Amino acid sequence: MSDNPRPRFRNPFRHEPPSTHRTVQIESDEAVPWPLRVTAAYSWRLLVIAGAVALFIWLVMLLKLLVIPLMIGILITALVWPGFQLMVRARFPRWLAITVTIAGTLGIVVGLFWLVIWQVRLQLPDVQAKTQEALDQFRLFLVDGPLHLSAEQIDGYIQQGLNLLTEQASLLWNAAGAVTGTAAHIVTGTLLAFFILICLLADGGGIWRWTLKVFPRRARPAVDAAATNGWATVVNYARTQLAVAAIDAVGIGVGAALLGVPLAIPVAVLVFLGAFVPIVGAVLTGTFAVFLALVYNGWWIALAMLGVVLLVQQVEGHVLQPIMMGAAVKVHPLAVVLVVTGGAMIAGIPGALFAVPLAAFVNVAAVTISTGAWRTGEEPQADLIWSTVPRERPRRNR
Repeated sequence: MSDNPRPRFRNPFRHEPPSTHRTVQIESDEAVPWPLRVTAAYSWRLLVIAGAVALFIWLVMLLKLLVIPLMIGILITALVWPGFQLMVRARFPRWLAITVTIAGTLGIVVGLFWLVIWQVRLQLPDVQAKTQEALDQFRLFLVDGPLHLSAEQIDGYIQQGLNLLTEQASLLWNAAGAVTGTAAHIVTGTLLAFFILICLLADGGGIWRWTLKVFPRRARPAVDAAATNGWATVVNYARTQLAVAAIDAVGIGVGAALLGVPLAIPVAVLVFLGAFVPIVGAVLTGTFAVFLALVYNGWWIALAMLGVVLLVQQVEGHVLQPIMMGAAVKVHPLAVVLVVTGGAMIAGIPGALFAVPLAAFVNVAAVTISTGAWRTGEEPQADLIWSTVPRERPRRNR
């Protein structure tokens, strides 16, 4: 027998600790200043991240007919989730809880549309008459006012305005067709979102357990905890926005009705839908109410309507949000506006609608993983776009 020991077989599947030896640098590396090397290292990593994000956005836009119904179904599920869970905890049969949830949601949507159509049909003749009266007064102002325009000039400007509106309407119609597709695509997307809602209510946990198997086994606990916290954040966000949207709609709608502004119910419904886009949506819909008051009721009613809108916005920002969320909301208005604007630039109205909840989910999931909160199961202690639970206020010593 030879005295030389036989070489040990190296298992290629055995985990080997990383080498602690530093890479040998060549002379050209040493000639590059250290700040430039650090900047270059950050730069190529940022380029890789930007490329991955761009690829993801491109895939989302490519599959928009599938992604938009999926996001709508998830958001509606988050809206109805608290009531659905309340029925499940009350030992309702799951099929009955799903039926009540879906029937209630459809009933609310159909009821809102019926109210809008009813008031539009009721006030349409009066609105048409007031519209013609407002146009006649405006035309008289252009002739007798400081501009002293002639009838031919006014007709020419009106024709130019109509041509511009026609061109813009054509562009908007083409853009809407590019985003939403034909009527068949809209119907298909609606049915798909409805089917996704039913599936998530019926077996959301099973769907997530199946999805979790896509990730490596060692990463599943962290991914599961991050997604759980992110989902709780989206549910909390949707519940708060639903309450705020309802209060905004009631406040502005009642104010418009008391001031005699026409189409108060459609205005309230528009405010309710617009409030789901934080800050931006409420401002735009409130501006529409003020515009209606200006056209049909005059300057003083328009100023009063503006006061109502500003009052509702102040109550929302300084009373409703702190009471409902305590100190949990850590959203800066600038961040919200930038996120909503970016989402609108990328995907239009759907992008503006989903921008904030998506950003909140990503932020909470990233903080859960980065802080190691997934190991302890506790709330991640870091600055969040939207926290999952209100923080307890410190009690005063008596």
